[in-house]
Amino acid sequence: MKTRASILIAQPPTRVFEFVAVDFANNYRRWSPEVQQLTLLTPGPLRVGSQARQVRLDQGRRTDTTFRVIEMSPPDLIVFAESARQFRIEYRMEPVAEQTRLTFAFDLARLELYMRPFEKLIRMAVQEGAERVVHNIKGLIERDFSQQSGSRT
Repeated sequence: MKTRASILIAQPPTRVFEFVAVDFANNYRRWSPEVQQLTLLTPGPLRVGSQARQVRLDQGRRTDTTFRVIEMSPPDLIVFAESARQFRIEYRMEPVAEQTRLTFAFDLARLELYMRPFEKLIRMAVQEGAERVVHNIKGLIERDFSQQSGSRT
C-alpha cells in the first residue's frame, strides 16, 4: 500500500530540510501528534544508520516500532524504514522558485491478512494521515519562520 501527499511551503528547501531532518527529534511529535513517545537510539546528528523508537496511538491502536534513516541527501531527501522493513517513509524537498514542494510518501510493505477486508478504509485513513502530515509541517514551518523574523524587527 502506497500513499503520497505534497504541498508547497513558502520557505527554501534548506529550511524545510532543517525542520524535518536536522531538528527531527524536536519537531516530529509537533507535526505528527499521534506520536506519544520518541526515543533516539543513536547519539549525534541524524544520519544514515541513525535509529529511533516511537510509540504511536493511531485511531486507538497503539504501536511500538523501531526505525532508522536509510537514505539522507541534504537538502533534498530523508528516508526512514521500520527495522523489519514493514514500512518506508520518505520526505522529499524540491525547490519551486522561492518555495519548496514537500512530498511525503508512505509505503506499507504488506497488509496483515486479518486487515485485508478493511483495506479500502485503511487506505483512506493512511491518505488522510499523509495529507495531515504535509499540512502540519507547512503550518509549523511557516509559523515558526514568521515568528523568528518578527522577533528580529
